[in-house]
Amino acid sequence: MSSVSAAGMAGKRVAVTGAASGIGAATAKLLQAQGCRVACLDRNLAGARATAGADGLAVEVDVADEPSVIRAFEQAGTAWQGLDALVTAAGIINTTSFFDTTVAEFRQLFDVNVIGSFLSVREGARYMQRGARICMVASISSYTGGGYVARGAYATSKGAVLTMMKGCARELGPKGIAVNAVAPGFIDTPFVASAMSDPVRRKEVVAAVGQVGTAEQIAQCAAFLVSPAADFVHGETLIADGGILMR
Repeated sequence: MSSVSAAGMAGKRVAVTGAASGIGAATAKLLQAQGCRVACLDRNLAGARATAGADGLAVEVDVADEPSVIRAFEQAGTAWQGLDALVTAAGIINTTSFFDTTVAEFRQLFDVNVIGSFLSVREGARYMQRGARICMVASISSYTGGGYVARGAYATSKGAVLTMMKGCARELGPKGIAVNAVAPGFIDTPFVASAMSDPVRRKEVVAAVGQVGTAEQIAQCAAFLVSPAADFVHGETLIADGGILMR
């Protein structure tokens, strides 16, 4: 997939949220390797700078805060004089059981995962022209309702991301901007590791899912969806779970 998706990517101007670690960092690095100019957006500015390296751009952003998102995309869009692609990888996870989940936790998930994705697409699209592409990062929890690691509140937020992706696709399609999503399965990243600190629990989950993916594998999917190779793909979700949903 990498050789196909790399075609035509040289010089493309891309913004990646959540670029300090995990899927966001892997995606930003892969796109850089394909010749893209990448703006790395994250709350962790030091981490974003580490991902961006000497050739990229690091921008501090809190995706749940509207003024912060507006400023961040203005900075990225101005620096690159426009954007050709966006990957929304910023997000948080929650493993609280159903009866213990608080309204505050639920709202935080929606603030970051849903509102954050919405604001990123809205502001990023302001700097795009026809032919631009957007990949939103969802989760197979959107289909399962949780399980394995995450619970229902997280799954609900990611389900909202998938519905919003379709809404964004309808809104931006007539402007020539394609919008799709990737729905990862169980991926071994710091994002998941924070919820899997118990080695016994981790062993149980790994045994249940059968196959654990890497951030780099999901980055390949995201890079494909924002590449010219996917120019006939719009409003769709690429499930990359190693077959979990087939079990």
